[in-house]
Amino acid sequence: MGDAGAGDSGDEELKLAIALSMREPAAVAPLRNGSLMRDIVDLTENLTAAGEPNSDTTASTVAPTHGGILGLDRKAMEEERLARKRKAPISPPLRAKIRKTAGASAQQLHDQLPSSTAGVTATSSNAGLHEHPANGNTTLRFPAGVVKKTWAFGFPRTGEDIKLEEVLERKDLTLAVLSSFQWDVEWLLGKIDTATTKLIMIMQAKDEATKQQYALETANMANLRLCFPSMEGQVNCMHSKLMLLAHHDYLRIVVPTANLVAYDWGESGVMENTLFLIDLPRHPKGCRTSPDDLTFFGEELIHFCQAMGLQTDVVNSIYGFDFSGTKDIAFVHTIGGTHTGESEPWRRTGYCGLGRAVQHLGLGTTQPLRIDFIASSVGAVNIDFLIMLYLAAQGNDGLREYNWRSTLATKAARKRDHSWRDELIENIENHFRLYFPSRDTVMLSRGGVGCGGPICLQSKWYNSSTILQRILRDCKSTREGLLMHNKLLYVRPQPHHGLGFSSGKCPAWAYVGSANCSESAWGRLVQDRYTQAPKLNCRNWECGVIMPVRALQQATMSDNGPPIEDSLSVFDGRVPVPIQYPGEEMKDRTPWYFAE
Repeated sequence: MGDAGAGDSGDEELKLAIALSMREPAAVAPLRNGSLMRDIVDLTENLTAAGEPNSDTTASTVAPTHGGILGLDRKAMEEERLARKRKAPISPPLRAKIRKTAGASAQQLHDQLPSSTAGVTATSSNAGLHEHPANGNTTLRFPAGVVKKTWAFGFPRTGEDIKLEEVLERKDLTLAVLSSFQWDVEWLLGKIDTATTKLIMIMQAKDEATKQQYALETANMANLRLCFPSMEGQVNCMHSKLMLLAHHDYLRIVVPTANLVAYDWGESGVMENTLFLIDLPRHPKGCRTSPDDLTFFGEELIHFCQAMGLQTDVVNSIYGFDFSGTKDIAFVHTIGGTHTGESEPWRRTGYCGLGRAVQHLGLGTTQPLRIDFIASSVGAVNIDFLIMLYLAAQGNDGLREYNWRSTLATKAARKRDHSWRDELIENIENHFRLYFPSRDTVMLSRGGVGCGGPICLQSKWYNSSTILQRILRDCKSTREGLLMHNKLLYVRPQPHHGLGFSSGKCPAWAYVGSANCSESAWGRLVQDRYTQAPKLNCRNWECGVIMPVRALQQATMSDNGPPIEDSLSVFDGRVPVPIQYPGEEMKDRTPWYFAE
């Protein structure tokens, strides 16, 4: 079959798409209480045609932006899309022709949208994740949850790595809820069939002007809506990375350490990341998970989505999936803002929430731990912060260190408890390793110093912290020359301390998520000056997953002598270890300072 006439047809498509993209954006609803009104976030508004505003929408007087904050150049994007289409092989047909967005009917759009959940009034403005009935023949790829490395260009595939395309599985992706700190929107839209997939992007916008600008830039993109978590007060960074990917028969939940930019997903072959994935089967039509039957993972995921301000119908539709596969793992988060009050919300988030999750999974212990933390950003780390994090890894909710530090503790009580603190400091000095690259490692990497921007540490913080100088190790990848944007915690017992876990076992566990080694990422519990009650201050939004490794029972000696938990081999087959372990001490090396 020839391609006669393809050029004419493509030109017409191009003209139509450019005409639509050059229109003045539809009016943006005014902001209310620091967030965009529902019609900015709602994915199921009535549309007369894909890519077109409703007929009764008033045009904005603001000039259109083609290369604005979101980096979108609609004209260039459409030209590239049509060029790819013309070059694509047309025989034999491997899949059905993709429906074009321009000219689609309202009913076609509605058919692509998830339906409302049980218990929610079904109207044209209700949307959710569970539109399609469950298919018992579907085989889930990740039913129990897995952790994988991101693929990296130039390195062989090993089965431990995965590409973004393999994560998204665009062919039957109906709705994608995505959050990230950094975005390359044009690149991302090339990975998704925007004719059949609705998008919600959860983005950082500190001020109202930025929200309005983002909304204006995307006003004509019918399949895209935005959500802006609260950035009020002390909140400085919407850093969480989360994907909710609704397919016909399952919901894929992904928690990566990567932002939505090409280099974080290995396409330039200079940077690597890690991600957690799990597939939850869709309930049969008419069935849903009861809130009382939700796992800890499900409860905290929904709590976090609600806190971010995600559309209510989308949040409610999460109940349309079976969470039983998450019973042995935990979703943890940091919700930006101040957390205090009679209900003690501080226990649920930040490092306090980490300790609560550890305890819930039966991983709590009073025995010494060995901790390896891989971070791409290191803040003003001091011994108080490390003690908070160490105790959380043991399953403490933050009160032990808080009570010792607060004014409620008498001097006599502090003195009596000082031996405990001294022992804890010794454990941290000898058994807590923090991995961050040296300047030499960055210079010798595949991308060189030009690719070190996402890796952050300031010299003033390093030079002023003796404990940081002691625990820092040079972070080198097992894939030679790659830099890391990982945020990973590996926790297991110290040698000869295998007992004392509340579950009766001695498991190790790992954290995979967005939180770096900083107080901004994990929060700080302080005393409210007015109520004298605990108050957790969190400057970032973060999220992650705890993955237990229950194969380890009591610490034993290997044939060669060293205890098995002296290495990270206990995580083999469960959580990949991307670093050269145990890592070289910095000593005379200089850490990588991104701004110097």
